[in-house]
Amino acid sequence: MSSGRVQGKTAVVTGAASGIGRAAAERLAEEGARVVCTDLDRARTEEVAERICARGGSAEAAVLDVTDESGWKAILERAAGPGRLDVLVSSAGIAHARPTADTSLADWHRVLAVNLDGVFLGTKHALALMSSDGRGGSLIHVASATGLRAAAGAAAYSASKAGVIAFSRSVAKECLAARNRIRVNTVCPGGVRTPLWRAMGFFAKLVERHGSEEAAFQAMAENTPARRFAEPAEVADAILYLADDESRFVTGTELVIDGGFIL
Repeated sequence: MSSGRVQGKTAVVTGAASGIGRAAAERLAEEGARVVCTDLDRARTEEVAERICARGGSAEAAVLDVTDESGWKAILERAAGPGRLDVLVSSAGIAHARPTADTSLADWHRVLAVNLDGVFLGTKHALALMSSDGRGGSLIHVASATGLRAAAGAAAYSASKAGVIAFSRSVAKECLAARNRIRVNTVCPGGVRTPLWRAMGFFAKLVERHGSEEAAFQAMAENTPARRFAEPAEVADAILYLADDESRFVTGTELVIDGGFIL
């Protein structure tokens, strides 16, 4: 049952068509936020917004390429509208699992453009909107446990997520110095059962070897302390906490949701 934890707040969520972004959009709307769901996939993003509205929530869909600065400005200004922007969840990201020697410069640039540049652009333009009336806001960046404990064969991805963590800390310090009441935090999930895995060749081989996605996830989870992957909703609960005023004294930190992976 909803308790209205973010009632009346306006939130923008990137990567909202699936996975963590979708779960975050649904959770924030369930707790009373007006949510602008953004992604490159128009049809699936509209489906998410329609699902939220059908459940009694408030949501709208918009197409956003997070590497496009003009697109960011338009989306955030649209979200703020006659009111204000309270929460930005930067969840859009791409994966890249390939040895460094086999990674092209184009692949490297693409991963960093989406995973790190996209966070920078959203943050840059959200800061101005959130600080305009002195009420502040919450910037929540989805990083990864691999930004804290690097993974072999995923150098570009690990580097991009480590960059998100360092960037978030820096901006949090800037906001504290400016006393603008804007909080900046990251969530660092470990393995999460999302469609992102389907883009990785090794996962397709695991599915073929074990007979199903369920079995492939379980096989990977055997190497983790919790012996399972997280569900997107579990990460969304952490995002809700950082969006809520309950976390008003929390900034510049990493909330790790990994079942003990980095211990």
